[in-house]
Amino acid sequence: MSPKIKLLLAEDQSMVREALAALLGLEDDIEVVVQVARGDEVLTAARAHDIDVALLDIEMPGATGIEAAAQLHKELPSIKLVVLTTFGRPGYLRTAMEAGADAFLVKDAPAAQLADAVRKVLAGERVIDPTLAAAALADGANPLTDREREVLRAAEDGSTNAELAIKLHLSQGTVRNYLSTAIQKLAVRNRAEAARLAREKGWL
Repeated sequence: MSPKIKLLLAEDQSMVREALAALLGLEDDIEVVVQVARGDEVLTAARAHDIDVALLDIEMPGATGIEAAAQLHKELPSIKLVVLTTFGRPGYLRTAMEAGADAFLVKDAPAAQLADAVRKVLAGERVIDPTLAAAALADGANPLTDREREVLRAAEDGSTNAELAIKLHLSQGTVRNYLSTAIQKLAVRNRAEAARLAREKGWL
């Protein structure tokens, strides 16, 4: 009998995490060996357990699933990475793939589909939700630079340009320029709309 595929499951909502673990545990060839509720606990847990595949939710405290995927890809490259999202934001797909993800699926996919994705990535395949793939192609690439994204993210809490300048160690003029460029690229009226649209697209 072949050894079971050992999984790490990272999901901050305990009911969802336990349900996923229970459903995947019903598969004869899969075992969830460790569960974590925070993105910044993923690397430590992966190092402490001999795992084959990490299932990572995007929205977690401490670090996002995409940030955790990037860490694992760099530090433990033999581990296959499956990123799960509640939100069908096409921009997340591109970011996840750039972070080293082997699969990108919506969280409410049937357990059998998730289990199948686990087997496929272990066999060297990539698995991408077809609806998200189509949406990502239709939306095109993220038009924002890394610094524009950084400034927009920081501006989401309503900080003034002066506050952003202090927070980001930039001049107020530079902050204003980044925000202005982002607003123009996204064809919106103000920074709040720019941040909201970029967040909806999965570009932040």
